[in-house]
Amino acid sequence: MADLAVHVKAASTVSVLAARVKIPVGLGGPSLRPMMWMFLGILITFLVTRTVTRLIRSGAGARAGLGNVRIAGNHVHHQVFGILIIIGTGIMLISETPRGAELNAAAAVFGAGVGLTVDEFALWLHLEDVYWAHEGRKSVDAIFCILVITGTLIGGADFVTGRIGTAGWWSSVGVIAVDLLLCVICLLKGKVVTGTIGIFIIVVALIGAVRLARPGSWWAAHRYASRPRLASRAASRYDQRREQRWNRLRDLVAGAPSQQRPG
Repeated sequence: MADLAVHVKAASTVSVLAARVKIPVGLGGPSLRPMMWMFLGILITFLVTRTVTRLIRSGAGARAGLGNVRIAGNHVHHQVFGILIIIGTGIMLISETPRGAELNAAAAVFGAGVGLTVDEFALWLHLEDVYWAHEGRKSVDAIFCILVITGTLIGGADFVTGRIGTAGWWSSVGVIAVDLLLCVICLLKGKVVTGTIGIFIIVVALIGAVRLARPGSWWAAHRYASRPRLASRAASRYDQRREQRWNRLRDLVAGAPSQQRPG
């Protein structure tokens, strides 16, 4: 009887402890934060969209019932649906302020809208249908930036820390100021992707700011004009082979552009 009482007491103690144990989600382990659902929404939507558009382009999509959406004879680009999803989800997030599973679902839907919209980034940048033109590769760069930024923020980020006026607060503000300066240098050097990602990852901004500028950029035109050795080094670093390697990666993900411009 004594042993039975000891076992019962031990079991009840374990039950109480188990009930009090809380496993934090999103801190050090696989994150289930809303930002993760947004990241997954963007990634999956982009991959599915590119798969569908490539099938339509090749003519194989007709067998699966896939085709361009037309309303009153007008081709409706999928960015239109993405914008509508973003607007609708934004209104719902502001008016309802959901939490828990509802917030995760809203984040995933919002991510889907972002994926549809940014996949046609080149269209709203050039204000013409360049989806399968060489300029359309900018959409791949844009979606890559968005995925890196949202992926970085999955674990959470505190840009400004400490109370206003404290040493910790001033230190964080100083780091942000330096980071933004480095990002501006990256942009002046023609490194748009590096400068965008560098806003959230300062190491990327630092590397981009220190390394040579792209030929034809503002930095190269104003800083390398009287320094032919640097101009030559920049030209050899950013040669045609480098661009071709990056283009092969873009085309592997999104499909190669057409030789002729649309329209």
